[in-house]
Amino acid sequence: MKKVFVIGGMLALVMCCVMCRKADQSALSDDSKFDARLSGGAATFFDISSGTFGTPIAGLNERDAYVHNLGDKLFEQSYVAAPAPRFGGLGPAYNNSSCVNCHHNDGFGVPSFGALGSSLLMRISIPGTDEHGGPAVAPGFGGQLQNLAIFGAKPEVTVNLTYTEQAFNFPDGEAASLRVPQYALVSPYQALPAGHMLSPRLGPPVFGLGLLEQIPESTILAFADPTDANGDGIKGHANYVYNPYTKRTELGRFGMKANTSDLLVQVATAFQQDMGLTSYVQPQESVHGQSQMSVVPSVTTTDLADSEVNAVAFYVRTLAVPARRNVTEATVLRGEALFKQLNCSGCHIPTMYTGVYVPLPTLSNQRIHPYTDMLLHDIGAGLADNRPDYLASGTEWRTPALWGRGLFEKTNGKPFFLHDGRARTFTEAILWHGGEGKASRDKFTQLPKADRAALLAFLQSL
Repeated sequence: MKKVFVIGGMLALVMCCVMCRKADQSALSDDSKFDARLSGGAATFFDISSGTFGTPIAGLNERDAYVHNLGDKLFEQSYVAAPAPRFGGLGPAYNNSSCVNCHHNDGFGVPSFGALGSSLLMRISIPGTDEHGGPAVAPGFGGQLQNLAIFGAKPEVTVNLTYTEQAFNFPDGEAASLRVPQYALVSPYQALPAGHMLSPRLGPPVFGLGLLEQIPESTILAFADPTDANGDGIKGHANYVYNPYTKRTELGRFGMKANTSDLLVQVATAFQQDMGLTSYVQPQESVHGQSQMSVVPSVTTTDLADSEVNAVAFYVRTLAVPARRNVTEATVLRGEALFKQLNCSGCHIPTMYTGVYVPLPTLSNQRIHPYTDMLLHDIGAGLADNRPDYLASGTEWRTPALWGRGLFEKTNGKPFFLHDGRARTFTEAILWHGGEGKASRDKFTQLPKADRAALLAFLQSL
């Protein structure tokens, strides 16, 4: 969508935020001196419209604003099969034809397969690891199943999704229902390999990622407690993954299992895997079956220009975070206290600082409230995909950031949560927590109804 760059007032906010902020973790001991609405520090935007997730950070110069707008247009651009004068190279097999078809309004999408507006995809691998310690690709299918195809090619497979409802009753009599998903692979274009492992993923929100990219590695590692030394039942640990562009092993930050280290690779891999578009970062076609390759025109260049990949990565890097709302309401404050009391904050860390980032001062040295520790946690068998990903086990997921979650209904219609979108409400998402989250979940179920409502009101304020 077309963005309007609000310069004057936002620059004043930036200067105010920067001047009053100290990059010292000791400041966390006194939250009263900070504006609780500033989820992204100077990269916070005060807007509650349906397009709020697509707002650029303040302070972009003319050149950066141009690149952001170019990335925005490419994010929304639909690609087509080659040969084409522009925006060609789609497929031969693919999941979607544009970025925004998965990341609706830069937020969550719809948990379904088979249409261009669907936002679910299915990862696949076989037992073992590749030469870099990552998942071993499935012969003929690669690392992701593509369920759509251009003319003359076949989809790799059709994925059917159904749900059954599982009743849950709180001690006070209130009822809830949990959706349990079942996935079936139908009509694969060739036989699926024996022992294959599957993992569904819902396209996640893309705002605020530039801030998460700038959190120092030392900060993230300081949250880790792999042996549960403090005895709170939480054992977060980092993922370390191979970066195909730098050719180095790096800290995983992005993806549901923290299997990508930076936004350039995240964007380029999405182009490659989801749309079949090659780039200087990911120059190989995603399709591994030779019968599919026969419909790909023989070319010596990549599908995407370097500037296109860079622009989309810059666009994602420079999306602002929506401000919190209702932060002084008594019910919200009660919910915030319960969030800490139940130790939800043991994984969803409320506050941290970004490092120094000279190219974009709005992302540099910011006090932010993402409500994540960026680490992997065992969340139990109920949410397990049983598919390892580098150092992530089959029951582990990266803690998702909670900022902006309360606006999903406004920006995306019916909200969906968790890695596969099975949860339709905050309550359902909480009830799905097992493993390291079980103690907090059980405490939540024992709360009086008024306290549960307060906790939900707090989450709605984020």
